[in-house]
Amino acid sequence: MSEQLDGDFLRRYSRHIKIDQVGESGQRKLSSARVLVVGAGGLGSPALLYLAAAGVGTIGIIEFDSIELSNLQRQIIHSERGVGTSKAASAAARIAELNSTTVVKVFDRPISRENALDVIGGFDLVVDGSDNFATRYLLNDACVLAGKPYVWGSVLRFDGQVSVFGLPGGPCYRCVYPSPPEPGSVPNCADAGVFGAICGVIGSLQVSEVLKVIIGVGEVLSGRIAIFDALSARIEEVSIARDIHCPMCGDSPSITELQDYVSFCAGGTTDDTVTRSQLIGLLQSRERGDVEFTFIDIREQYELIHGQIPGSMSMPLSTFDPDALIGDVILYCQAGVRSEHLLRELKAQGFSGIKHYAGGYIDWVSR
Repeated sequence: MSEQLDGDFLRRYSRHIKIDQVGESGQRKLSSARVLVVGAGGLGSPALLYLAAAGVGTIGIIEFDSIELSNLQRQIIHSERGVGTSKAASAAARIAELNSTTVVKVFDRPISRENALDVIGGFDLVVDGSDNFATRYLLNDACVLAGKPYVWGSVLRFDGQVSVFGLPGGPCYRCVYPSPPEPGSVPNCADAGVFGAICGVIGSLQVSEVLKVIIGVGEVLSGRIAIFDALSARIEEVSIARDIHCPMCGDSPSITELQDYVSFCAGGTTDDTVTRSQLIGLLQSRERGDVEFTFIDIREQYELIHGQIPGSMSMPLSTFDPDALIGDVILYCQAGVRSEHLLRELKAQGFSGIKHYAGGYIDWVSR
């Protein structure tokens, strides 16, 4: 490192270097580190900013979504002028403004079982800023198989949680949540809302854990879940342990490769659920005239900027009219949560011949 660059380094990170537990050696560890952040949304925004500010040398961003006006209440890495543009590009540009020495690698496509191990293999650890269970199980399993720490966070309404999974001797996500919740039983932020500032709290806590893991200092949140309640301003802690019978990280693991996480989180294939391969076959059969059904995209109009699955028609959930349904119907949304809710409501009203595509548009474009 040249004398000028070395001087800039020492000045830029002087507040870190003055901390005995960090010092210059710890800061240089950060400069050599490679951190992958999945999602540039509510959790990803503060995480990306603080990772770059801290001097992490290489940051990967997995994000394929576009910026919407409703994102700006919490996704602080983006701005009004970016509405309608790529979140990944927006985040990369902001990081370049904040720290020009950080190398940013952009993956503007969803992470999937086909690419997860290759992508994660290029990084030291993973920060989860996703908002769906299929991605969480995928990241956990891929990190266990790749031997990488998995820094998990979750937010909803006024609550947030954070933990670190996959460290030697510590639990993985499956030790705590061996199976996903019943489809539709847990709302997402789009349906239930989220207190914007809670994303900053949890995203910052995730980065704090990342920095401790890289530097090798402090007590990492492995074997514990920190739960923050913004309404009471209290942080509680729940102890968790590695399950020796865990199918992923136990003493005799039964999961040795990545799975179909959309089907897994949908509770497997049921009479009401259509998988991607089944949907492709049904669309081909409809094109040949062998079957008849209406394929309905219930996402809102502003979401259609991302595209639609070929052969579908738009009928936004906010203006959905059940009386307009004729014959057999397959519903889909962005990730399968809203379509599952609507399916249940329609069945309760006595409708039959209704199914939904469990993975939604995200699953469609990730393959």
